[in-house]
Amino acid sequence: MKLEPNYTEFSDPRLVALYDTFNGLGADSEFMCQQAEKLSASSIIDLGCGTGLLTCELAKRGHKTIGVEPSVAMLAVARTKPYAEKVKWIEGGFEQMNDLHADMIFMTSHVAQFFIDDKKWQSMLEVAHKTLNSGGHLVFDIKNPLTKPWEKWTREKSSRKKDTTNGQVEMWYELREIKENRVLYEIHYFFTNSGEELISVNELIYRSQEEIIQSLSNVGFVVENIYGDWDSRPIDSTSPEMIFIAIRN
Repeated sequence: MKLEPNYTEFSDPRLVALYDTFNGLGADSEFMCQQAEKLSASSIIDLGCGTGLLTCELAKRGHKTIGVEPSVAMLAVARTKPYAEKVKWIEGGFEQMNDLHADMIFMTSHVAQFFIDDKKWQSMLEVAHKTLNSGGHLVFDIKNPLTKPWEKWTREKSSRKKDTTNGQVEMWYELREIKENRVLYEIHYFFTNSGEELISVNELIYRSQEEIIQSLSNVGFVVENIYGDWDSRPIDSTSPEMIFIAIRN
């Protein structure tokens, strides 16, 4: 039987409760906050905001912030965070941005790679361009396909253990299939105390730098910068990230 994505890390309350534990604020979040300040963005949309860690941090720093997220379970967590009352939360995807306006749109934690379908990717970029004010910026990150990050997706190379309210939990990645530029993989969560194991089956697309630049240009964006990591170093073939800063003229 063909393995299909279920993305349960975003929908199963037991896994959503663990999301911040394994994906806390870090160098990527600080980079985004610095970009918001550097580019003078007073209003920001966090598209695919998840549990709202970055969204609430932006609100804390004085930005008018909107969090857009299709997962009801993740939004429920987001609404409980400090400064959540300062954020406008919207359930849904990019289609919900049609009547919004902002100086900046963020897609963090490689949200851009979940747009598997090329037409949907292009539609999202069109809506983002329409939503941004003149001179506004779209900022997003993608794992650099040239480094083949999926080669490290084994239990031995990717295992991490965290102490949680339910005891120790081990998380690891397992590669299942590579088909052209699409990668199917599992994220395993093993609860040491109970012996229970939950598995999220995910799929990501790895578009090339050239493909992304062209797709942005197709809807009227101009790429201002592409960084290779969260310290703002220039991108090269060995860079772990492709961080795009695109402007709407």
